[in-house]
Amino acid sequence: MKLKSLYISSHEKGAGNLIISMGLMEFLKGTFLKVAFFRPFVEHNTCDWDIDRSQLDFESKESYGYSVQEAEKLIAENKITFLIENLIEKYKKLEENYDFVIVQGLHQDAFSSVLNIDINLEIAKNLGSSYCIILKANGKNKETILDEIVIESKAIQLSGCTHFATFINRVDEDIIPLLQLELKKQKNIIPVYFLKEVEELGKPTISEIKYHLECRVILGEKKDFKRIVKQVKIAAMQLEHFLTYIEDDDLIIVPGDRADIIVGAMASIFSKSYPNIAGVLLTGGIDPNSSIIKLLDGFTNFPFPIMITNDNTYQTALKVSNIKAELTVDNERKIALAMGLFNSSVNIKDFTENIIKSKSSVITPVMFEYSLFQKARENKKRIVLPEALDERILRACEIVLRRDVVDIILLGDEKQIRQKSAILGLDIEKATIVNPLTSELKEEFGKVFYELRKHKGIVYEVALETMLLKSYFGTMMVYLGLADGMVSGAIHTTQETIRPALQIIKTKPNIPIVSSLFFMCLQTNVLVYADCAVNQDPNASELALIAISSADSAISFGITPKIAMLSYSTGNSGQGKDVEKVIEATKIVKEMRPDLLIEGPIQYDAAVDIDVAKLKLPNSQVAGEATIFIFPDLNTGNNTYKAVQRSSGAVAIGPILQGLKKPINDLSRGCLVADIVNTIIITAIQAKEN
Repeated sequence: MKLKSLYISSHEKGAGNLIISMGLMEFLKGTFLKVAFFRPFVEHNTCDWDIDRSQLDFESKESYGYSVQEAEKLIAENKITFLIENLIEKYKKLEENYDFVIVQGLHQDAFSSVLNIDINLEIAKNLGSSYCIILKANGKNKETILDEIVIESKAIQLSGCTHFATFINRVDEDIIPLLQLELKKQKNIIPVYFLKEVEELGKPTISEIKYHLECRVILGEKKDFKRIVKQVKIAAMQLEHFLTYIEDDDLIIVPGDRADIIVGAMASIFSKSYPNIAGVLLTGGIDPNSSIIKLLDGFTNFPFPIMITNDNTYQTALKVSNIKAELTVDNERKIALAMGLFNSSVNIKDFTENIIKSKSSVITPVMFEYSLFQKARENKKRIVLPEALDERILRACEIVLRRDVVDIILLGDEKQIRQKSAILGLDIEKATIVNPLTSELKEEFGKVFYELRKHKGIVYEVALETMLLKSYFGTMMVYLGLADGMVSGAIHTTQETIRPALQIIKTKPNIPIVSSLFFMCLQTNVLVYADCAVNQDPNASELALIAISSADSAISFGITPKIAMLSYSTGNSGQGKDVEKVIEATKIVKEMRPDLLIEGPIQYDAAVDIDVAKLKLPNSQVAGEATIFIFPDLNTGNNTYKAVQRSSGAVAIGPILQGLKKPINDLSRGCLVADIVNTIIITAIQAKEN
């Protein structure tokens, strides 16, 4: 019987249900077209998980059954059969319309003593869902954890449910190997996954403190409220003494009239000699003096928030200490850390044997992006980023490091980079930092560059000086195998990125042209557009090479190549030099690569619409089913990709450079953090294929 759902539950609050749910949701959304999320019970009359995170396309009211109060009332009235029947009815509506359903049970602690059954097991059995139990391990020794695994496994078996997996969350990393060894001795056949304790996931953010204490904000940008608070410090002494106690990621609690502490905290963030605090919380409802407010107003892009609460200092410290940190879907930093933890702890291949049995040929943007992360994770590569002081680069760096998909090399002064990342509240500890100005590699790089370019008249001194430029230094790292790929362009021009690559990396044999492509992620499929960023007006031979490069790139990313050589003419319907160029390019591709399916010249509508294709090219193997679109010139390609992106809501990933022996990719100077992350991942995949 085909597996259609998983039921995930725990007995204790804080066991990490959301981490497991989101990890599985990401995996499933990368596998199935339509995935639903259902909660039989919620603590309030709404679903408290923002399902927009997973791009689920159903109403919130469809995603849960009853509030705890409603459920307990029905059970007390001996109407449990009625309750379960209604839950089955709601669930079945989702099951009929979706490829897979994740069902997340509410932890048993949320219910009162009215319940004398394991309600989650009872519901999972009636829904026909396979069951996943989540156990919280923090503060527990090896023997206790093993006992709980055995007890829960027996309980699931006795209930009549199919036991799919056990997740042990928040485990002391040191005892994980011992637990795995013991389970192996017991010949445990149910998969058990251990997720280590990660301190940061249990710490509140500034945003959570602001919410729970109903603070007023007098300074701070939205992005800075995602900072983690690791410690709380009450400023009860003079500034000169207090400064000796502050640590990284402290929340400073201080009365609003302590101008000395406020100014000292502001100064500490800009000092290389002091740690970087997370924020300042002023107590007593006291606004700082007008001169201090004037001082604060003079700052732009100030790196930490300053807030005010009406409570006194003691009450404030007590309330902050009682805040239970939550994993919220708007905190990309914690999400990246949680997803990295899930993917490094869970063997996805175990899931594929039981889950991936009805894989659709449809590819959504979410499915494609998930597949990119999976491909990159399979064989981690080292990607060098020359623009390490750009905030977007640092934020993207943190995300990919936390997700554990690539290794990052940043170029620049280590103190400056570490200081800026700390000011931004980012964790880039795992990144390698190399300074081209002081690196011992610069002389070796200069010699290599001189040998490569001396036939062009370059002198050694110039070659050595050129290696001090970060784009050249990074490219040389790729050339010599010290890095597997490079991503640049957030602050450099396209030429500043491509020129070093052409001089050092050079093009692949038989492909003497660098071109670009975009992955256009539409609602149900992914298309390749080329060339939309590099070659202004390629001739027939160059157009053919762009088509061949694009086909090979498509294959690398799991896309079946069916090439449409675009023109304003389909078949023999038009004439002119532009049409002749496309005809000649198509002929060249057929001669060079007879294994590729190609059609040209062809108009866009005939390439994508099966009905139009039947009228214009009824015998074509490409028309109506094209996956690769080769534009005749840059003007057409660039405008078309932007028109499709803006008018259809398609996700455009690129430009991705192709044709080089090793991957170098260019960013738009207006790129977002998500664009940089995607480009880093794609560069890593290209490196794997080279």
